[in-house]
Amino acid sequence: MEILIILAVVVAALLLCLRIVPQASEHVIERLGKYCKTWDAGLHFLIPVIDRVAKRVTLKEQVLDSPPQPVITKDNVTMQIDTVVYFKVFDAMLFTYGAVNPISALSNLTATTLRNIVGELELDDTLTSRDTINGKMTEILDSATDQWGIKVNRVELKNIIPPAEIQNAMEKQMKAERDRRETLLEAEGHKAAVITRAEGDKQAMILAAEGERDARIARAEGEAKAILLAKKAEADGIAALKAANPDFGVLELKKYEALVAMSNGTASKIIVPTDAVEMTKANVLFSETSGLGDVTNPAPKKPSKKNNDICCD
Repeated sequence: MEILIILAVVVAALLLCLRIVPQASEHVIERLGKYCKTWDAGLHFLIPVIDRVAKRVTLKEQVLDSPPQPVITKDNVTMQIDTVVYFKVFDAMLFTYGAVNPISALSNLTATTLRNIVGELELDDTLTSRDTINGKMTEILDSATDQWGIKVNRVELKNIIPPAEIQNAMEKQMKAERDRRETLLEAEGHKAAVITRAEGDKQAMILAAEGERDARIARAEGEAKAILLAKKAEADGIAALKAANPDFGVLELKKYEALVAMSNGTASKIIVPTDAVEMTKANVLFSETSGLGDVTNPAPKKPSKKNNDICCD
């Protein structure tokens, strides 16, 4: 019975000496008050009274959210800026013995570094250089916290709050800029509309001119074809007449028909062919010789004057 009791006590003592370290964690072990080793994740045995767990450290990434703090820029503008620091512990022994309170030390170092960087920038540069400030702070904090076993992954400026009067001035400036852009866009739209309208009018005039040109060309071609066909028909008629071998009487008749057609026109001058003149002369000579055309009445005789003198009767 006593043996069972002794075995139970021994088993309980052994169970109390066993320690389990969870994943992504490390335990710093001191032996008789001095650093002994660092336990990683798994099962470990702790010697009672001699060994003790000095600190339990998590290796997960942590976030340090600093409250807003006043920062003065190069042009003497006081702003409220808060930061967010993402870090993780890479050495549990340095994190335990490097600083009394490494988290508080990191927070204060973040504040002083932010003041130093922003103090070299003006207000406009501070508002537009977030990435530059984040990069510089990450580099400085990462280098300074190596001796504390801390790895700073990145730093982000969460909020930048300028004074109220600066905010009002910025709002007025932004409103003026928006109005300027609106006016510029309206002017550009009006300009584009005028240009488009002018281009449309230009194209319309070009198309109208091209249409008029094509119409004139088509009209001229039609008239040319009509004249060509008329001349061709006239030539064919002359050729047919010539092929028929007409006598002199037919030719004379054609000449008279041509003269009649010419006299019925609207021309003020008529050019008579030489053959027609000769024919007219021959006709006149024949009429005078034969007397066939002499139908002129003789002139009336003058009446004799009557003597109304009474004395002479």
